[in-house]
Amino acid sequence: MAGRTAIGLDIGSSGVRAAQVTVSKGQVTLDRFGQVALPAGVVRDGEVADPDAVAQALKQLWSSVKFSKKDVVLGISNQKVFVRLVDIPWMPEGDRKDSLKYQVADLVPMPIDEAVLDFVTLEEVATENDRLLRGLLVAASQEMVLNAIRAVQKAGLKTTNVDLTAFAVLRAAGTNDPMGLTGPEAVVDVGARVTNIVVHEGGVPQFVRILLLGGEDITAAVVERLGIPSAEAESLKRDPNLLSQGQFADAARIVDTGLNEFVDEIRGSVDYFLATSGSRPLTRLVLSGGGSLAPGLAQKLAAAVRTPVEYGQPFSQLTMGRTGLAPEQIRFVEPLAAIPVGLAMGAV
Repeated sequence: MAGRTAIGLDIGSSGVRAAQVTVSKGQVTLDRFGQVALPAGVVRDGEVADPDAVAQALKQLWSSVKFSKKDVVLGISNQKVFVRLVDIPWMPEGDRKDSLKYQVADLVPMPIDEAVLDFVTLEEVATENDRLLRGLLVAASQEMVLNAIRAVQKAGLKTTNVDLTAFAVLRAAGTNDPMGLTGPEAVVDVGARVTNIVVHEGGVPQFVRILLLGGEDITAAVVERLGIPSAEAESLKRDPNLLSQGQFADAARIVDTGLNEFVDEIRGSVDYFLATSGSRPLTRLVLSGGGSLAPGLAQKLAAAVRTPVEYGQPFSQLTMGRTGLAPEQIRFVEPLAAIPVGLAMGAV
């Protein structure tokens, strides 16, 4: 029996990344992975602003990596995506899909006819008079989604499905605990301009928040305050030895302030979930994404949310196929791979 193959595509603020995964005889194999950088401003806060430039990067990616197919699962995450825990009347799945927009029209912060909707069922709730479904309502701007799909089409590719980036990160980097015995866990993927937070138990998402903050915001603060080139500011941000030297004290203060503000945003999201859900305390927080590698971030988060912080290992669930990547390259790209790998895993 032939395996099932899927390609996950992440169009991020700083680059496009794709992973090809095959499932065969219970084994999940990473066949291909690649990334191509994007010019500044082509994707703004997770939203495609220049479809032609994105298409050109995708063509370059497919040409260099030699993916076996042109069908992709596309991830989305930006300010035009809305996720909220809601209760709706119970009904069969087919009827629920047909009537969803009428049931949630007052809950969505955009015209309902301009939204793409999905509902992720978490549990069935019985009250004295009603039978309800509790779940996560996902609404996204139709035009935003179509704009991303157009960029994919311009590259000669085909979007077979659109998935929420936070769900992809959960699949790839979350703890494999299907019974949910260890308690709730937060998975935080830090991108260049967008950060995805998802809290789950046993792989079932309970809370999602999208922050328009990322690693490039701290770099931009250093550039603005010190008037140095972006590449120099990025190098400073990532080198604790340089920041510890006296001549870079101003840069160190700016980076530390930026990290503290970022940590406060994540802590606020976690505290909101715990306060409104009545959940048990977090068992741990998992970090992924290129922005998560900022020195000191994991330690600051551990102190702020009062739980162990670890880095996700999306490749730990996979067998390495003929990726064409050397072992040191695999180690380098693993923090960046959670989104495309999780998108592909969701499809297979």
